[in-house]
Amino acid sequence: MAVQVKICGITTAEAADAALVAGADYCGLVFFPGSPRCVAPEQARALAARLRGRTRIVALLADAGDDAIAAAIAAASPDMLQLHGRETPDRVAGIRAQFATPVMKAIAVAEAADLSGVAAHERVADMLMFDARAPRGAGRPGGHGAAFDWQLLRGRSFTRPWLLAGGLDAENVARAVQACGAPGVDASSGVESAPGVKSPELIGAFVAAARRAHLSGAPA
Repeated sequence: MAVQVKICGITTAEAADAALVAGADYCGLVFFPGSPRCVAPEQARALAARLRGRTRIVALLADAGDDAIAAAIAAASPDMLQLHGRETPDRVAGIRAQFATPVMKAIAVAEAADLSGVAAHERVADMLMFDARAPRGAGRPGGHGAAFDWQLLRGRSFTRPWLLAGGLDAENVARAVQACGAPGVDASSGVESAPGVKSPELIGAFVAAARRAHLSGAPA
């Protein structure tokens, strides 16, 4: 199976079109106010209409209350919710049940001990994402362009599909896939020319490099 690719933090029609042309499997819309990639409801609605039926739409939230989740769903009608905060397994299960929408739970990783709670999230989430832990004092949980040691995931198996995130770009995504056997990858800052500004060229290069990683089994 080819490596699945998610482009997160889409904010413009140009970026949406670039992700679609490149063949991204998932496109993420950010609903976290502290992010430079956060979209307003009308903006999200227009982007979701552009993406719908051509890729899977993911709404990213972090430690959001029920009202914020409901607003994101009303705006984007996403195929999946990405919970990128400190949500407990019980909270993940509650959100999934209440909103009847599949859930991807992001796990922040800096060391092996950070993987100790994965099993509990596997029981309640539809997908997992392993992302680099945010730097101390950071105002948002992701999108910092930092990577963690991919070897921490090497040889591990999970009961849910999963994506690797954190500091990935066209130059390193093949090495990352080779290092840990990731079945899917996610990029946000790695396909930007400036914080929150997606580059169509970098999006295309990232998706192509991820596909080549699967085809060759070696760094592209």
